[in-house]
Amino acid sequence: MEGLNWTRVSQFHLLGIAAHPFLQPVIFVLFLLVYVFTLVGNLSTVSAVISDEKLHTPMYFFLGNLSLLDVFFSSVTVPKMLAGLVGEEKLISFVGCFTQLYFFHFLGSTEALLLSSMSYDRYVAICKPLRYHVLMGKLACAQLTLTCWLVGFLYSLAETVLISLQPFCKKNMVTHFYCDIKPLLKLSCKDTHLYERLAAFIFALVGVSSFLLILTSYIFIGFHLLSIKSRQERRKAFSTCTAHLTVVFLYLGTAMFTFLGPTTENSLEMDRLSAIMVTVFTPALNPLIYTLRNKDVKKALRNLYFRASVT
Repeated sequence: MEGLNWTRVSQFHLLGIAAHPFLQPVIFVLFLLVYVFTLVGNLSTVSAVISDEKLHTPMYFFLGNLSLLDVFFSSVTVPKMLAGLVGEEKLISFVGCFTQLYFFHFLGSTEALLLSSMSYDRYVAICKPLRYHVLMGKLACAQLTLTCWLVGFLYSLAETVLISLQPFCKKNMVTHFYCDIKPLLKLSCKDTHLYERLAAFIFALVGVSSFLLILTSYIFIGFHLLSIKSRQERRKAFSTCTAHLTVVFLYLGTAMFTFLGPTTENSLEMDRLSAIMVTVFTPALNPLIYTLRNKDVKKALRNLYFRASVT
């Protein structure tokens, strides 16, 4: 009978970035510059991969998809967060909140799965170089990428439906700068321990599975590198993996720390800090990580900007 007193929430109030009013303009300018760099850097990478025939290989095909995902992923949360830093109202509608939740997890899980596909690509390139063009042909790459997007779509749909069925009747303050599972469950009228476990289990199917696939690929790569007698050849082979490993630790490590941890007041505060890293800074760092030591991408970008300046 308690349910008769429930009042359905029609909109949520986002907490935003908790900071001193004096610091909010500074944070706004900093995050805006990072967001613009994210868009320019990742879209430039996508354009370079498309325009340069030398980059029409599996590794760069996956890199182009990763850059495109970073553009969308960052755009799901950062513009709303920036608006909250300069405006007093931080409201978001019920539909808008769950749309944001859906696309955040859709794009985030797809990126995690894509990173596992990229680790498989590195495994084949290093451990089975003679069969690389057979195992990683255009059709195989397209199928792997399509599978990543499809699984991400289904995973996010399951998470969003699970959370949207909750009755929200408490305060509508979401203790985050975007709509996410843990802070939304805190607003439910029902006991959410089961739903938290289900949400963590569904995430584990994607996030932890992706991490285990990546770990397995690099275990095989490690054993293969140990069998190579030449130190120079080992260093050359491993150098093709450093950018991918860096992104994996930055992205998947932070994501698993955020979504698999318990829901407490302290954990929600840590989640906000982790989310800033994942949604603001990691998408901006990816173009730097993949281009600073990659001569082919840097050359393609120079040619791209040269053609753009000439026209």
